[in-house]
Amino acid sequence: MSDTPSVLIVEDEPDLADLYAAWLEEECRVRTAYDGAEALDAIDETIDVVLLDRRMPGLSGDTVLDTMRERSLDCRVAMVTAVEPDFDIVEMGFDDYLVKPVSGDELVDVIDQLLLRSTYDDQLREFFALASKKALLDDQKTAAERQSSQEYAELEDRLAVLRVRVDDTMQELLAQDGYRQLWRDIAGESFETE
Repeated sequence: MSDTPSVLIVEDEPDLADLYAAWLEEECRVRTAYDGAEALDAIDETIDVVLLDRRMPGLSGDTVLDTMRERSLDCRVAMVTAVEPDFDIVEMGFDDYLVKPVSGDELVDVIDQLLLRSTYDDQLREFFALASKKALLDDQKTAAERQSSQEYAELEDRLAVLRVRVDDTMQELLAQDGYRQLWRDIAGESFETE
């Protein structure tokens, strides 16, 4: 992911799609697609976030989402739709859901949140990969061998730095009201943030 996020807006009302694009163009590289087929042609590995309308003629947002997930595209998806959520959303592969009408600030906020979650996911993936390597070396090498290894010392340093980054990103996520409630739901009602 580059410093400037790439966002694909999928909205069958061109005026609304263009409005969203105008709201986001200063902070994001924006592409628009005015129907589901156009969205599937436009989506690729360079897209960081998709803002996806759910109810569109032709290919629905649900179908576009399913196809994106089948293609294993590594991007975040926020449904931005007039469709009130129902229990059918449980099995859907989106990351967030906004009910129209939405403001420019809401779109910027959801993009920021989704990008932060991506950063956290990447950090966790790297942390667990490094922790797994350290555990293997701890099991297979003697303390003396580990102590004399420059590679092992660098691994320990990388883990320590990454642990701080993961904790910082977690705190940043928890600072956002929606995520504070999410963590309470995950951890149970007794969860308290600092």
